[in-house]
Amino acid sequence: MKTLLLSKYNHLEIADLPKPTPLADEVLIQVAACGICGSDVHGYDGSSGRRIPPIVMGHEAAGRIASVGEKVTSLAEGDRVTFDSTIYCGACSHCLRGNVNLCDNRQVLGVSCGDYRRAGAFAEFVVVPARIVHRLPDQLSFTEAAMLEATAVALHAVNVTQAASDSTALVIGAGMIGLLILQALRATGRSRVFVADIDDSRLKMATELGAIAVLSSKSDLVAQVAKLTNGTGVDVVLEAVGRNETIGAAIDCVRKGGTVTLVGNISPEVTLPLQKVVSRQIRLQGSCASAGECPKAIELLASGAIRVKPLITAVAPLDQGPAWFERLHAGEPNLLKVVLTPGTGA
Repeated sequence: MKTLLLSKYNHLEIADLPKPTPLADEVLIQVAACGICGSDVHGYDGSSGRRIPPIVMGHEAAGRIASVGEKVTSLAEGDRVTFDSTIYCGACSHCLRGNVNLCDNRQVLGVSCGDYRRAGAFAEFVVVPARIVHRLPDQLSFTEAAMLEATAVALHAVNVTQAASDSTALVIGAGMIGLLILQALRATGRSRVFVADIDDSRLKMATELGAIAVLSSKSDLVAQVAKLTNGTGVDVVLEAVGRNETIGAAIDCVRKGGTVTLVGNISPEVTLPLQKVVSRQIRLQGSCASAGECPKAIELLASGAIRVKPLITAVAPLDQGPAWFERLHAGEPNLLKVVLTPGTGA
């Protein structure tokens, strides 16, 4: 089968590899579309340490079931499906509590690190456990379905934030995840959502997607938030960047007793303004991947409550993958999501 192989850091090539065979509890999926995640770009140059070559990356995908293992009865050949990126065991204490994203035996599709190697979906075929597979409604295209993993991540961030319906929220970072968090907040009943970014074009998109105010991080963000909230600050901040400056701004913009949810994950370490957090009794909440939000994500995309088409910059065949990775890695402006199409089909 044709694959997009990271054979060494900063080098992707189209390679022919054996088609995988599903085990008894697995399914073989013919991949129709797979999105390039920011984590794949960091894996491309080796900076994440979680894409050790050689590896076929890719975990944001959808396609049709080509065959099923002998113990799989809930799915059939030809089903249109997507799947979670997290492969969980279902038996550890975290899984039994419903926190499958924290599974002690967690693997992620398309990741190779010191602990495991799991081939991903930048390929014509991929094998995944049947327990992480979800059927797609007919009205949802494969290209849109490739955005479901990221949408589930956004929904999970909103769920763990536990913001009241009448709360005021600030999303810092209007990249793809930030714009999906904005829509997830709106779709789940939070109407007062502000969005901050340094990029005017992304702020324009945030307005089109439902933000009631957009704030330029190039100016005094804290002062802008204070003006909009009568000096008290917002109830919750969802930080979708992951840098010292933006996390510090999130803490400064939230009200006393408010919540800051950390979603962005660029920097492995940041400096924490401890006295502000303690003296203002701010709750810091991390958000990791997703934990059962995929069915809700499917529902919201199918209904149009969350729109992903505006976030898709390009759809390209797998052969063009190396060129698109180079452009994304170079930081070309105004690139949000690039979806690669290893196969065909509606």
